[in-house]
Amino acid sequence: MADPVSKDNLFAPAPNKAEAKSDATTRFAKQIIDTEAKARQAKTERLRAARMAMVPGPEAETAVKTRKKAKPRI
Repeated sequence: MADPVSKDNLFAPAPNKAEAKSDATTRFAKQIIDTEAKARQAKTERLRAARMAMVPGPEAETAVKTRKKAKPRI
């Protein structure tokens, strides 16, 4: 037969003060890391778009001049 319901087996035990503090610190650290990662990703996307806007199209790449081979020296 199952144990009768009481406050000890119905709810999870409350963390002690040190565990609660470390959990809060971990949560805040993860929040900061996530915020920085989102900002870094947004900056990367913005810079990539700016770079793609500056790069000439494929037709300009074909117009690149090639260097002539130098004559061998004797």
